[in-house]
Amino acid sequence: MKPVVGMVVSNKMQKSVVVAVDRLFHHKLYNRYVKRTSKFMAHDEDNQCNIGDRVRLDPSRPLSKRKNWIVAEILKKARIYVPPSLSKDASTPGDSISQAS
Repeated sequence: MKPVVGMVVSNKMQKSVVVAVDRLFHHKLYNRYVKRTSKFMAHDEDNQCNIGDRVRLDPSRPLSKRKNWIVAEILKKARIYVPPSLSKDASTPGDSISQAS
C-alpha cells in the first residue's frame, strides 16, 4: 500500500482519528469522472490532529480491528474559529435602542 492524503473528519477518540480520502476515477460507461470517498481510522500518538487538518497517512501493521494506518505528518493545519470575547465596556445592540427612546 502507498501513503494517502486526506482530511481529518473526527478526532473524538484517544490517539485515533478518522480521515476521509477522496479519489477520482473515470467511469467508462458514463464517460465522466466520479468522486468516491473512503474513511480510514489512523493512529495519532500525540493527539495533534484537529478536524479539518490535511494529513498524510502511512500504512502500518494492524493496531486494532479497523486501524491499519498511522498519521505520518500534518500537511496543513485547519483554521479554527475563535469567537471574539465579550468585554464589559462594549455595549450590546439592545442597550443602544433602549437608551434612545
